[in-house]
Amino acid sequence: MRAAVYRGVNDVRVETVPVPVIGPGEVLIRVASCGVCGTDLKKIHTGSHSAPRIFGHETAGTIAAVGTGVANFSVGDRVMVFHHIPCRACYYCRKRTFAQCMTYKRVGVTAGFEPSGGGFAEYVRVMDWIVRDGGLVRIPDNVPFEQAAFVEPVNTCLKGIRMLDLQPDETILVLGQGPIGILLASLALRSGATVLTSDLYPERHTIAASFGLKHPIDAGREDVVARAREATEGRGADAVVVAVGVNALIQTAMDAVRPGGRVLLFAQTQHTEAGFDPGAVCMDEKSLIGSYSAAVDVQDEGAQIVFAGYSSSFDLTRLVSHRFSLADAPEAIRVASTPTAQSMKIMIEPAAQPMDISRESK
Repeated sequence: MRAAVYRGVNDVRVETVPVPVIGPGEVLIRVASCGVCGTDLKKIHTGSHSAPRIFGHETAGTIAAVGTGVANFSVGDRVMVFHHIPCRACYYCRKRTFAQCMTYKRVGVTAGFEPSGGGFAEYVRVMDWIVRDGGLVRIPDNVPFEQAAFVEPVNTCLKGIRMLDLQPDETILVLGQGPIGILLASLALRSGATVLTSDLYPERHTIAASFGLKHPIDAGREDVVARAREATEGRGADAVVVAVGVNALIQTAMDAVRPGGRVLLFAQTQHTEAGFDPGAVCMDEKSLIGSYSAAVDVQDEGAQIVFAGYSSSFDLTRLVSHRFSLADAPEAIRVASTPTAQSMKIMIEPAAQPMDISRESK
């Protein structure tokens, strides 16, 4: 099969690799659509992970083979897959901090090499604990694979918004209106709170408006902090989300949030130094919160939001600006890595031809 193989920093090549062999309790998925995520890009650009690997974890497709002992899924089922699933029993799981569970930190989906998601390939192997413990989600027949590929990122966004505990009389500011920023802001709207959105590109505000986001701030021309205060009788926003991986925006968020408010870091997924005023946390009682990856306690709700949304106002395929074949995966990564006013969600769609893969196990 063909796969986009990470060979080193900024080096992704389309190669022929073996179709993964599944074992007992596992399934093989023929990939139909996989979103390019910012965390994949950071790994590719920084060399934080050893090579070779096959990245891609926003994956939807069709089950091509099932291993012995798989009772709840069959060949031909349309599914999306979570590449992390927690044990649900350890200390961190009991505290609902699922992303810190040691089982969760293990990647359970691979197209070969060190397990890394594997969605940038024609086929992926889903390991037994992912299948057994709820990591496979069936896709309704009326929902396209592109929409279903958003289930995992929507879960991560819903988790973050829930951590803010928004109230209907509050105002939230979301910094960044790329695909993730729009997801965060759209989910925040469901709380009844007033949602302000900030971005450099007017074109992104136009897309955001189609999701009901009606309070844009042009970050290239307007003072974002001043606008947040104007909208809140001078207090500042009750909550601010940093949905862009730019550490300078942390200070903007801290300045824009009111005393006693909450700042959520959502895109800061690399370990770097970032300065902020500790007095704002102590004396102004501003809370700095982090949210990373998905959570099983919102998994069903997130999936239903995505599936029901396709035929209503939450059609997420409207966020897709570019679609690339697997042969053009390096170009997909380049486009995703150099965002413009015209680029939003980038999808890789392998369009793999069905192979004669019988029920098998190692």
